[in-house]
Amino acid sequence: MQFDARAAKALQPGSYIVVDGCKGLRLVATASRKTWTYRYKHPGTGQMKQVRLGYWPEMPPVDAAARWNEMRALRDAGGDPKASRKKRATAVQAAPAAYTLGDLVRDYATGYLEVRREAKGARAVRQRLEKATLQHQALPVADVTRRFAFDLITSLADRPVLANSVKTELAAAWVHAMDAGRIPEDLPNWWAQVLARKLRSKGARRDGVHKGTGKRVLQDAEVRDLMTGNMHLFSQQVEDFLTLQLWTCTRGAEIVQMRREFVREEGGVLWWTMPKELTKNRHIDDAVDLRVPLFGRAAAIVRRLMAGGGDWLFPSVSRRGVVGPQTQAYMQSKVHYRQPYSKSRPDHVRDRLTVTHWSPHDLRRTGRTMLAAMGCPHEVGEAILGHVVPGVAGDYNLYRYDKERAHWLAALDARLESIVTQPALTPA
Repeated sequence: MQFDARAAKALQPGSYIVVDGCKGLRLVATASRKTWTYRYKHPGTGQMKQVRLGYWPEMPPVDAAARWNEMRALRDAGGDPKASRKKRATAVQAAPAAYTLGDLVRDYATGYLEVRREAKGARAVRQRLEKATLQHQALPVADVTRRFAFDLITSLADRPVLANSVKTELAAAWVHAMDAGRIPEDLPNWWAQVLARKLRSKGARRDGVHKGTGKRVLQDAEVRDLMTGNMHLFSQQVEDFLTLQLWTCTRGAEIVQMRREFVREEGGVLWWTMPKELTKNRHIDDAVDLRVPLFGRAAAIVRRLMAGGGDWLFPSVSRRGVVGPQTQAYMQSKVHYRQPYSKSRPDHVRDRLTVTHWSPHDLRRTGRTMLAAMGCPHEVGEAILGHVVPGVAGDYNLYRYDKERAHWLAALDARLESIVTQPALTPA
């Protein structure tokens, strides 16, 4: 089966594309959505017919191919796929009250989340939906009104990120159940319609006050004070992690998964190549492996960690003795624990950070901002971050900027080193 996602995204209303290797399978575009269809000759009359299989991208190509295969087998056996589908839809409509909101969430979790998402993420979404709908598990989906959907989402409005997640996932669960024939096709998907673009994050809370959604960038003096007067508060692993994030502008989730086999010398430069499947971009068709040249303190840290043995450079040992990668959440918690406003483990007396109100991700943002201030071209800076260029530019510009990455990260190393080693100004 050959399917071009870029062509599907660009498909205009009234047009369609055929799927190579799946005779009769098409993706048809209308003004509102794109639909998988199967065109076939009726086994009895020879007339051309068409049956809807589902919607893209809610139904991925592999699922569409599986459904097409079922319909083709039915047609080859002398049956009529369209008539069979109508019969199934009629049976569903005959008893809509039998299918509840609890059924919807469970079927979405087992039939989609556990198949299409990573285990940890699937489990988190399922728990989120189950908790949000806890008081309404027995409610028939036919009784879900626009007002009900509005009230449930607004009850979570004090946590906008959670509310948006619940709204988005319930809308997807509705489509999944409809495609599977579990709920009537004409039943409105209110989750997709209520409160569109009206839920905005207020930012995290500190001391009971929302900090807002502003982005934190450390100033030069703060970078110097952090590196020279605050890093001793952390373990060696956390210090290494934070230094790498500042020196490479790489995502924390990618740093903790660094393995010995991903690092090698190339032309006198130590390169860390992160496989695409371990990056945040793993689900994006146009994404590639992340290439990170290491200079100065970053190179020294990685060489030291590689000399220590073990496959994972940032290992974590479970209670059962299993060695795996450390987590980004662990690193974040260690930083938060030292912040002066942290109330975690109130019985613990500990030294607090003097450079405050920052998270590990702010170090990545600080490094990227420094690159821009130094004159680093935007496209190079985005390549260093591991961002995928959107739109037409990403389709036509396939250059990977390895030479430019090395140049600008070497320049960032020199800039950071000059900041860290510069003597602090003393009051007159």
